[in-house]
Amino acid sequence: MARARLSIDLDAINENWRALDARSGPEVETAAVLKADAYGLGITRVAPALAAAGVRTFFVALAEEGAELREVLGLEAEIFVLSGLMPGDAALCREFVLAPCLNSVEQIKEFAAALSGGPCAVQIDSGMNRLGLEPADFIARSPEIAGFAPRLVLSHLACSDLPAHPLNTEQMRVFGAATAALAGTRRSLAATGGILLGGDYHYDLVRPGIGLFGGLPFLEAGPVVSLALPVIQVRDVMPGEVVGYGAHWMAPVPSRVATVAAGYADGLIRAIGNGNVHLYAGKTACPMIGRVSMDLITVDVSALDEVPDHLEILNGHQGIDDLAQAAGTIGYEFLTSLGDRYERAYKGGALQSAT
Repeated sequence: MARARLSIDLDAINENWRALDARSGPEVETAAVLKADAYGLGITRVAPALAAAGVRTFFVALAEEGAELREVLGLEAEIFVLSGLMPGDAALCREFVLAPCLNSVEQIKEFAAALSGGPCAVQIDSGMNRLGLEPADFIARSPEIAGFAPRLVLSHLACSDLPAHPLNTEQMRVFGAATAALAGTRRSLAATGGILLGGDYHYDLVRPGIGLFGGLPFLEAGPVVSLALPVIQVRDVMPGEVVGYGAHWMAPVPSRVATVAAGYADGLIRAIGNGNVHLYAGKTACPMIGRVSMDLITVDVSALDEVPDHLEILNGHQGIDDLAQAAGTIGYEFLTSLGDRYERAYKGGALQSAT
């Protein structure tokens, strides 16, 4: 079968959540961000595992994602929609008891008109200039906002992966000053990076995302995904012969080359084909050679006495951030780009099955 296998360790996700939860005090709730289909790993499997581990509050990007999550988790979970209340979202928020994170004066007006009495949160722009009310608007409208009884007031750090960046402390100062206008409401500033900055950033609720799935900046995260690519063919290549598009790689010595079934159509973007990525047979690293094509990757397997049926490109030796570094991007992009063609296998989390 020429179909790659993506294995997802639900127990590792839960252990990463527990490790991040332990970074804050017992009075701080640790939520989970499951936008983009749980960062591409499958919300229908990841969410129940996290709920079983103790997560009660979840964040998604879109109301449609929230509706899917509600159907998975039932009514006990609290679900926040980070994009807020977009046109057409009111019916979904009402039906699936979703809490939009109101991001503008216009969204506040829409909420008052269409969903008053329902759950909500309010987001403040503390300096990232992406989403959220200006602090002055939040303070000016705080009596109206208080009337909504928001479940949460939140903001987002722009530079939490750079601990020494001065914007971190400035955003914390702005957030603290603005939210003083709504005393008694739960507050949240920290995602994964903010958790690692320390207790001053934790407030009442932290909301890790990428750290749950083994990505930076959480260096202590356990690996969550492994990806095994089936070997389609092995051939001998003589010195001076080339491999792949553009004659990008030329054999310097007699070599054995394996062609495996995956490529940029599966999220393994072309930029990783620059000589810094390996595929693994057990602990033996075999260099990727030539260009990544749509469905195929070529690998120098000369070091192997016997070529196995599959070679791993993601495992405990090489993770999403290693591939991202080779491509000049970030682990988030790699994780969320992993394609639909993979056979997905889940282990742990009391959900031992494959799809």
